[in-house]
Amino acid sequence: MATRATTSRRVKGETRHDGFLTHAGFRWLKIATALCLVVIASYLMIDITPRHNGGSWYGYTLGTIGVLLILWLTALGMRKRAMTTGRWSLKAWTSAHVYLGLSLIVIGTMHTGFQLGWNVHTLAWALMMLVIVSGMFGVAMYAGIPAALSDNRDEMTQGQMLDALRAIDRQLHDAAQPLPHEQAEAVQWSLDQDPFSGGLWRRLTGNYPNCATARAQAALRQWTGARPDTGDDPLERVDALLERKQAMLARLRKHLRLRALLEIWLYVHVPATFALLAALTAHIVSVFFYW
Repeated sequence: MATRATTSRRVKGETRHDGFLTHAGFRWLKIATALCLVVIASYLMIDITPRHNGGSWYGYTLGTIGVLLILWLTALGMRKRAMTTGRWSLKAWTSAHVYLGLSLIVIGTMHTGFQLGWNVHTLAWALMMLVIVSGMFGVAMYAGIPAALSDNRDEMTQGQMLDALRAIDRQLHDAAQPLPHEQAEAVQWSLDQDPFSGGLWRRLTGNYPNCATARAQAALRQWTGARPDTGDDPLERVDALLERKQAMLARLRKHLRLRALLEIWLYVHVPATFALLAALTAHIVSVFFYW
């Protein structure tokens, strides 16, 4: 009975794997598309003399719709703090945010009447486009990266991966004690270096050309390459530990790169949104007080 009830609720409500882009059978995509078609049709059918512009009654109408949409879209950040379900769930709100945000391309551009120049009005339009494009990049990242993150972690958290890396370092420290000074010094290169240094660019590219662990292993293999592979050889044990450390570093660096790609767009999207609000304020004030 419980299984049947659960199945019934899924049929009436959201599907189990319903993402924010496909939410409720693309409900908000359909609404946004209909809104864009109405705006385009009205733009073509309504005659404004001498031509369409933001200062006409039609331009004011589209401008008001656009401003109200922008203010509502910026409320998503606050909305994320309230977890609810159903028609106004966070998933539904995010879906509306994406598709209605895209509709602003049509609404905002039709509002201008394609009259763009070097002024605060065009600045507001350009910032709006920047916010939309950065949001599109964010949607593309969220569409594929979470699954890649999950596959890369292999059921380990970031903390667990770091703990595993520290455990390998402790084993390396102990295993290197019987080695001659020159070989032990090579192992120390790996232990001393911060393997994630290099800033945002290194993190985004995942490229660490000066990795001390790779250099240490290359140096030690000048000795291990000529030695028999025996389980009691401390040099072979260190080599195996360096191999494990390189594998864990590769996993962690990929994890950090994916996380950075998932978050980097916000460093454009959020500041551009605040800049857009400031430019919109200047745009509206200049229109009502100087035109």
